[in-house]
Amino acid sequence: MLTIQDCIELSDLTEDEVLAIAEHEHLPEMLAVEMGCYLCHTPDGDKRIRRMIADDIRHAHALGDVQRTALLKSVLKHYVQEHHGNA
Repeated sequence: MLTIQDCIELSDLTEDEVLAIAEHEHLPEMLAVEMGCYLCHTPDGDKRIRRMIADDIRHAHALGDVQRTALLKSVLKHYVQEHHGNA
């Protein structure tokens, strides 16, 4: 049986990236793993994921959540570095 961590490791995403998708789309973590993995393998998927994380950053900033904003900026930076060839 696969665990959620196994699925994340197979998805080409980090746990924080999956959590950002889950937050943005209001999905359970497992569905966010599936969605993120699918998007990573579609022509415009990486742009959509970057936009989701950027939206999460704006939302956290609007709420005055400095720690969440900083974490999500780090997540976005890592995502862009790891998926730069897919843009």
